[in-house]
Amino acid sequence: MQSNTAHSGAIGLATKNANHEIIEVYYPHPQIQLQAELLECILGSTDMPNGVNGFLELDSELLVRLKDRLTSAGFDDWAGLLNEPDQGNWLVCISFTDVAPASIPEAFLKLHLLSHRLVRPHGINLDGLFGTLKNLAWTNAGPIDLTDLPARQLAARKRGLVLDVMSVDKFPKMTNYVVPAGVRLADTARIRLGAFIGEGTTVMHEGFVNFNAGTLGTAMVEGRISAGVVVGKDSDLGGGCSTMGTLSGGGTTIISVGENCLIGANAGIGFPLADGCTVEAGLYVTAGTKVNLLDAAGNLAKSVKAMALSDTPDLLFRRNSLSGAVEATPKKSSISLNDVLHSNN
Repeated sequence: MQSNTAHSGAIGLATKNANHEIIEVYYPHPQIQLQAELLECILGSTDMPNGVNGFLELDSELLVRLKDRLTSAGFDDWAGLLNEPDQGNWLVCISFTDVAPASIPEAFLKLHLLSHRLVRPHGINLDGLFGTLKNLAWTNAGPIDLTDLPARQLAARKRGLVLDVMSVDKFPKMTNYVVPAGVRLADTARIRLGAFIGEGTTVMHEGFVNFNAGTLGTAMVEGRISAGVVVGKDSDLGGGCSTMGTLSGGGTTIISVGENCLIGANAGIGFPLADGCTVEAGLYVTAGTKVNLLDAAGNLAKSVKAMALSDTPDLLFRRNSLSGAVEATPKKSSISLNDVLHSNN
């Protein structure tokens, strides 16, 4: 079946290991929903199979041919990447359909789409991503295959240098690939590629944002946003607080934080939090936590598991200081973020 559209695509620069295997790809201008004219330029100049997800490494001949066709068709952003085609390992990656990534170039394309805000968390198929990516040393000289690391460290020492290994992980930090507009990020090492950081978000030094997770607008993050967790606009995650991801617990429920919420310092949630809710400092509420739901007069209405309140807005979750019971009571006021702190021009 022939296709004149594609879900996503990009031209990228790949890093290879000593065995000439691709271990990582940087895409300066990833694109969602490739238009027919752009797709025709790529397919016509590279002979990539139409309708088949994958990537193609570009030799010098293909690079010149592709650049000429892109220039003629007016795709200057893409053609401009190839002004020095002899520098680096160039490739083109196209996903005609949104299926699980089958290669490292496809996996990195999906992570780029998230951090470029072209798709939202849970808006793209990341099945099997961990198995596709390689565990790498992320260094001041770029990503290095762990099997190549000792030789590279020795080579650096012979030159009187130290190869600085910042992390050993399958995910690099986001800001080595893209810095979204309108954000403040106090410690960039704590935000992985594949995070979605909404405009107006401030992530303080102890804040952390995993891949396929993030904020949808203005937010203050001084706590942990685990993989898969989405935080609504105008919410505040206090210092040391945490949100339970879906990866470590083996569950399938997507944990989320609604709009205009506050999770207090050292608190946490393991269930979806509706709009306008507050969790008091130090209180961790899991999906199965027994909660006494109070009415506006402070009388017990019913006792339920916290998960049953995931669609109920404007609640204050607190621990009764006398009985120790977890309670949820209607809120009398809402939080408000300081606009000055989030005008990240």
